[in-house]
Amino acid sequence: MNQITSIRKWVQIEDILVAHHELKDIVSHTPLQKNERLSARYQCNVFLKREDLQHVRSFKLRGAYYKMKTLTSLETKNGVVCASAGNHAQGVAFACQQMGVSGKVYMPATTPRQKVGQVKMFGKGFVEIILAGDTFDDAFAEAERCAEEEKRTFIHPFDDEMVIAGQGTIAVEILNDCEEPIDFVLGGIGGGGLMSGVSSYFNAKSPSTKCIGVEPEGAASMSYSFEQGKPTGLEHIDTFVDGAAVKYVGAKTFDICKELLSGIISVPEGKVCTTILELYNEHAIVAEPAGALSVAALDFYKEQIKGKNIVCIISGGNNDIERMQEIKEKSMLYEGLLHYFIVNFPQRAGALREFLDEVLGPEDDIARFEYTKKNNKEDGPALVGIELKHKEDHDQLINRMTKKGFPFVDVNNDTRLFNLLI
Repeated sequence: MNQITSIRKWVQIEDILVAHHELKDIVSHTPLQKNERLSARYQCNVFLKREDLQHVRSFKLRGAYYKMKTLTSLETKNGVVCASAGNHAQGVAFACQQMGVSGKVYMPATTPRQKVGQVKMFGKGFVEIILAGDTFDDAFAEAERCAEEEKRTFIHPFDDEMVIAGQGTIAVEILNDCEEPIDFVLGGIGGGGLMSGVSSYFNAKSPSTKCIGVEPEGAASMSYSFEQGKPTGLEHIDTFVDGAAVKYVGAKTFDICKELLSGIISVPEGKVCTTILELYNEHAIVAEPAGALSVAALDFYKEQIKGKNIVCIISGGNNDIERMQEIKEKSMLYEGLLHYFIVNFPQRAGALREFLDEVLGPEDDIARFEYTKKNNKEDGPALVGIELKHKEDHDQLINRMTKKGFPFVDVNNDTRLFNLLI
């Protein structure tokens, strides 16, 4: 069986149109908004598909609800179970409550509290939440075990034809709402469900449109699988972009994305954080890390997209306010505006005052200061975080520290030390 035949076996345009019809009274038809500021910055027309405004603040409602809607009474008799880093769980919980079906939801213990709280709210009275393991894949293994032991129907978050068809309804809305021909569609990739559905529909209705998948650099499981020629798990992942952090992509989503995507790009987590802050400060959009992936990728495509019509899917807005300090720090580190040093202050009176007055620049700030010894602090080194106004000020700061006789270690340039201390 050739690749094209295999893909048509998974998801056809008719499947997506049926899903669109079935979901029209359930999901919100989210707006497609032209963003003037982003359009001017990249010299093109940038449209944002606002799935952060979906009922559960994520596109995941589409696939989860449609899958549940297709189940028979026999398949829901013992209830359902799913694994999720948060957004798929909310979609399943919403469907369980609406349909009166018992559900169990397995989530990583690292899931932001905001997402856990939302699942409780949407599934109140029908859903039990179990926190298991540190990653989505840990929770996934527990959910599969539960499905087998309790004879519950497993609702896969991405590697399922009905789920993929449900996510593909986003593309139906985009093409219905955009009067101009679309040159590029960018969307996040974790397990691959979103871009499998979107690319399947665009391939049938607008084959000239280039569909680009965007991964977090710390969990680039789809591009790694592309390199290996088959779905292949990553040994380690960074779970910061929790909505797109999976070790294993789906077999079906791999086939579809490998054939239909025009490109796939991995974006550093720090760039994602910068984008989250810009979306909030400049556009009043609250995007979670996975939701900001598509806009974060624009910088890497700025030459290709000039003069074109671009759609970025803001896939989710379930961001925990408690993460904002971490997001700001990661952004500043990526932008070269925050640097950490271990500084050995000379054992002389006024050394600290001299550092503040003569080493720091006029626009530099101390973001963190703590002695590394609990006793005899004055005789020990200190961890110093310095916030710069401009990244170009870094070299001048280094020169002043050296000239003034303050021995130091640049923590940012020592990965092991940085991970230990920061």
